[in-house]
Amino acid sequence: MKNENQHIEILSDKLQKLECPKEKILELDLGCGKGNFSTELAQKYPDRIIISTDIMIGRLRKLVKRNQRLSLDNCRFIRCEAWHLLNQCIDDSSIYRIHILCPDPWPKEKHKPFRLISSELVSRLALKLQLNGIFHFSTDDKFYFESTLNIIGKADFFKRADFLINDILEIKTDFERKWNEMGLEVYHAAWQKVSQ
Repeated sequence: MKNENQHIEILSDKLQKLECPKEKILELDLGCGKGNFSTELAQKYPDRIIISTDIMIGRLRKLVKRNQRLSLDNCRFIRCEAWHLLNQCIDDSSIYRIHILCPDPWPKEKHKPFRLISSELVSRLALKLQLNGIFHFSTDDKFYFESTLNIIGKADFFKRADFLINDILEIKTDFERKWNEMGLEVYHAAWQKVSQ
């Protein structure tokens, strides 16, 4: 088995473009965590390229090993900060579906500036999505969920379309699985890009 580090692309602050076959459908799991969602998505859609990104290289190493054991060859693993990836590394209108699942909600008032979801991020996601592409978001924090609904609700280029993730609702992140086992809810929403 090859060293798992050979399978992880580390995108530095220097400009690097992510190279993917143009004929393939691309899905981006932004902040993949332990990667259960990415792995199951890759199993469900072997004809698609699943791009799993995280800032924690240890998580990505474990994910590479798991996918090697499962003989999955339709995954890309990238260690990169989300803003750098979206600003410099992904072509516009190239991604079919972007998943941001259970990001840190930064629940304290003083930590709100650290939240990933903002109007600037939403604009950047729309730029990277294909026309009719899908943004999928989940969180266990009801306030963060409502805040996200409000932010995206102001964006003219997105239309709420939760039914567009019905094909993957059975796929859970490790965090969501644990949360559900405790009888707690994780909120999901999806939006379709309806204009450029």
